[in-house]
Amino acid sequence: MILKFDDKIPIYLQIQNYLNRQIISGKILPGAQLPSVRQLAVEVTANVNTVQRALSQMIDEKIIVPQRGRGNFVTVDVELIEQLKMKLIDEQFALVYRQLHDLNFSDAEIIDKFVEYVKNRGALDE
Repeated sequence: MILKFDDKIPIYLQIQNYLNRQIISGKILPGAQLPSVRQLAVEVTANVNTVQRALSQMIDEKIIVPQRGRGNFVTVDVELIEQLKMKLIDEQFALVYRQLHDLNFSDAEIIDKFVEYVKNRGALDE
């Protein structure tokens, strides 16, 4: 998987975000072993030190658990993964909310438009 990096955001944060999304979506399961740092660096086309920095951050947050001599594993704490998911949802909503408020949409208009969007999106998926 080659990531397209945004110059405005540190690469290690983008790698961390990518891995978090893989875990939240279930593409990487709780307890699964992650590829080695070198292998991840090749997969995402980034420097090994940058990938290690992303993993270190995730280890600090306890999303990844290192096992000496075996590698890095996704936490089996599904509650922690759920908290990560809720954090991501809150961040996304906050971003959209700020952007729409900057366009002078009221809270009621934002809610109405979101409900309309979801209904229309659901019809497209069927």
